Order: sequence, then C-alpha cells, then structure tokens
Amino acid sequence: MAYSGIISKVMPESIADEIGLEQGDRLLAVDGENIRDLIGLSFALADECIELLIEKKNGEQEVFEIEKEYDEDLGIEFESAVFDGVRRCANKCIFCFVDQMAPGMRESLYVKDDDYRLSFLYGNFVTLTNLGPRDIKRISQLHLSPLYISVHTTNGMLRERMLNNKVAGNIMEQLHTLIDNGVEMHTQIVLCPNINDGDELERTIGELYALHPNILSMAIVPVGLSRFRDNCYELETFTAEKALTVVEKINSWQEKCRKENGTSFVYLSDEFYLAANQSIPDYEMYDGFPQLENGIGLVRNFLFEWQEEPIVAQGYSEPHYLDVVCGVSAQKILGPLLKDITIPNLTIRVLSVENIFFGTDITVSGLLTGQDIIRTLTANEGKRTGVIIPGAALKKGETVFLDNMTCEQLEDHIAVPVRAAYGAKDLRELLQAWR
Repeated sequence: MAYSGIISKVMPESIADEIGLEQGDRLLAVDGENIRDLIGLSFALADECIELLIEKKNGEQEVFEIEKEYDEDLGIEFESAVFDGVRRCANKCIFCFVDQMAPGMRESLYVKDDDYRLSFLYGNFVTLTNLGPRDIKRISQLHLSPLYISVHTTNGMLRERMLNNKVAGNIMEQLHTLIDNGVEMHTQIVLCPNINDGDELERTIGELYALHPNILSMAIVPVGLSRFRDNCYELETFTAEKALTVVEKINSWQEKCRKENGTSFVYLSDEFYLAANQSIPDYEMYDGFPQLENGIGLVRNFLFEWQEEPIVAQGYSEPHYLDVVCGVSAQKILGPLLKDITIPNLTIRVLSVENIFFGTDITVSGLLTGQDIIRTLTANEGKRTGVIIPGAALKKGETVFLDNMTCEQLEDHIAVPVRAAYGAKDLRELLQAWR
C-alpha cells in the first residue's frame, strides 16, 4: 500500500523552499521507497544525495534530486507524524476519558490513538496491546527508546478486565521483551479506587521497580470521571481519605527507592496531594521531572519558576483589575500565591471555575471550557480590565477551548481582553505589564 505525507509548512529560505515545495504537496517516496512515518523519513533523509517523488497540489508528480549536507534538514513539516494513519486503540478501558467525552465536540477529541510511533516521537502513552513481532523488530532495529507505556497493573488477569482486552494480560512478558531489545520505558498507572489500588498497586510498583533502570519512571494519576458516563463501568473518585492513603504509600516507596538508587522512581500527580491536603513534594523529589507532560510535578515546577524571579514592577498609572481564572485544584496554589503580590494600581482576583461542563469531580485547569469560564466571570461582578486564563485549557498551538469556544469569542462576551498564561513566567509578565 502506498502512503503519502502531506506537507503543512515550508520554512522560508530552506532547501524545500528553494526547490519549490509548497503547503499541500504530498511526499510519495524517497529514493524510490515509500515512507510510512517521520521516523522512517528521518533515516531516509540523512544521506547527502536524495531523490524525492512529490505529488503537487494539481495532481502532477515531479522528481526532485537534492544534494545537501549529511543530516541537513529540508525545512518541511507534515500534517501528521504518521503517513499510513494513526493506530487506533482496540481496548475498551473501564476508565477511558474519551468514552466520557461530551457529544458534538471537535472530531479529534474522540480519537483513541495507541501508536508506538507517537509514543516515541511525542511521549504519548500506549498499551502495547496492538504490538506485533514486526513492530518489536522495528523498535529494536531503529532503537526507538524511550517509549511511554500505560501499564495500569502488572496483574495480567486484572489488566485484561480493566482494558477489556484478552491480549492485555501479557504486559510483563512484553516489557521484558522490550528490555531484552534495549528499550527503556516510562510507565503510568491510571489509579481507580477499589480496582487497582491497595495491594494491587503495591504489587505493580514492586514488579515495575524490579525492572529499574530499564523502567525509567512510574507515574500514578487518578481516574477522571466526567458526567458523560452513560453505559460506562461504575467507578468512584478519590476521597480525601483515600488520596491520603495513596500519598502515604508512595512516600514510603520513594524513601526506599531514593535510598537504593538515588531517585524517587514512582511519582504522584498533583491531584493526589491537593485532594489529601498534603504539601507538594520538594523540587529535588521529581528528579528532573521525567513526566511533566503527564501532569507529574506541574505545581512544583510552576512554583519553582515563579520564585526564580521576584515581582518587580513600577505599577500602573491608572487602576487595573485583572481576574486570574483557574480550576478548583489550582486555586489552592494560586490563591495564597497571588494574595501577597503588591503592584501599585493593580487589583488581582483569583477565580476558581467549577467544571459544570464535564462535572464537578473534574477540578484540573486543563479541562476547563469557555462556557464555564463565562459563567464564573458573569457571576463575579466588579471592575475588570482583563482576564488571564490557563494556557493548558487551550488546544495546543491554538486559542480554542475543549467546547470549541475561542478566546476571541470569550473576549466578545465579557468585553475585555483575554490572555493565556502557559506557565509561571507568562503569568508574572502579564501581571507586571498587562497588554
């Protein structure tokens, strides 16, 4: 089967620009070989002399012969990292958040990817249930490491039930096979009360830790339950008491791991500490934040960045009133932090947004919708110069919320400028010099 990569961007003054490649053109082959993904493309483009077969937007095919430096970049980006289609998930996990998505949202939110190539390229977590011998061979030959693996439990029978997939039970065999082929891995557990916690969690941590250092890290995140759970497996959320039990268990494991190998190895997402009313661990406990993109250590990393530079501002010549909106969990951090800031002529108000759209059990800022933000702002009257929203609530690279509302639409509704803060530095700059 022939595949093609659709060019989404051509860098100005690049090789691709010089030979006349354009957005919308299709890459059909390199040196006569069809390419399936960016991984294969990176190897194919490494040589100094290459031949590209391109299908132009008008349907005509053209061959381009290129001489370049070894490993010199062509200056093109593609619509997708995989040209033969993303491998979809064949599991029916009892905790899957995609199955809890509201109807009528953008199409990409309903895609369940389970593609080892996206795991290697972008850190997406995969279950390995669709991995075959040829995949293992390619991973080994190209040394696609590290990979990011959703384990959930090392108990094979329990994993089969949690993923609703009969082939899910051989996870330990798969991990050993990958390790034998020189692959390192980061792992995660979606923890469900009374399912894979307690003794099952103890077993999972122990068996994964036994594979360290090939298993680089283990992250534990709580199950997320939205109000759109029709016909879904009945699950519970973590109470403060149960969250505290998990925190205490992980504290013990981290103490053991640090004594034996100098790292914490196993890490909890911030939600557990906030739910249990426990302090966020110190910066050193996160060992360089190997799973920051998975939400592990976001609060500590934010606090570290915030404290790197003090607030230094001359203030404003006229009164400014800025609302900082966030999820219910983040309010516990931002509230006290911003309360102590003194900038002349600036009044800061932190507004926590209750997640009515997905359900009030969802408390993270990254799942806020435009309509819930509008509801909160409307309910809190008063002077308002502008609104700062969490960048995590927007689609990556765009200004669109999960409910398809845009920042521009939010601005039109509340009649003041809206700006996104993607971290502590952004927030500090917006507060010091609102623009």
